[in-house]
Amino acid sequence: GAMRALLQGTRAVSRTFSARAAWPACSASSRAARCFHEQRSLRQEAEAASAPPKSEKVERLASEIASLTLLEAAELTELLKERLGVQDMMMGAPMMGAPMQAPAPAAQADAPAEESAPEKTEFNVILESYDAETKVKLIKEVKALTGLGLKEAKAAVEEAPKQLKADVKKEEAEAIKAKLEAVGGKVKLN
Repeated sequence: GAMRALLQGTRAVSRTFSARAAWPACSASSRAARCFHEQRSLRQEAEAASAPPKSEKVERLASEIASLTLLEAAELTELLKERLGVQDMMMGAPMMGAPMQAPAPAAQADAPAEESAPEKTEFNVILESYDAETKVKLIKEVKALTGLGLKEAKAAVEEAPKQLKADVKKEEAEAIKAKLEAVGGKVKLN
């Protein structure tokens, strides 16, 4: 299998080089249009011989697109622009010397938003609600974590949702959340 593929690849390359050597050298006396078409057809044959096989789906789509009328092609272009979120889409390859088109602004807008949003390092710990059966344990834990007195800790628990800690590091906030949830509290970090 692999040896056969290698042999076919070698044959395709040799056909390409022999085909290029056979390209007609256009003389001043030959007609330019005929010479151009002969060179193009030989080049296409050489490229087709060395090109990897295309899938049936791609071949079918290419045939269908090539058979579209000008109006249908315009409709297809508009539909693809809409579905892909592209504002201006170049049809075919750029002209020689023409500058390449910049990426769509939508794609550019996404990248800076991701880069400019630094990872959050400080969080607020908010007690959202609690289990009434474990209220006493939760009050003791809030008292220990916040340094509040018993009366203030009880009031904080009963006033849920209530911010218990502000601007704590991520690791500490997650540890507080785990301790409070272990004694029946529902905690949110933001």
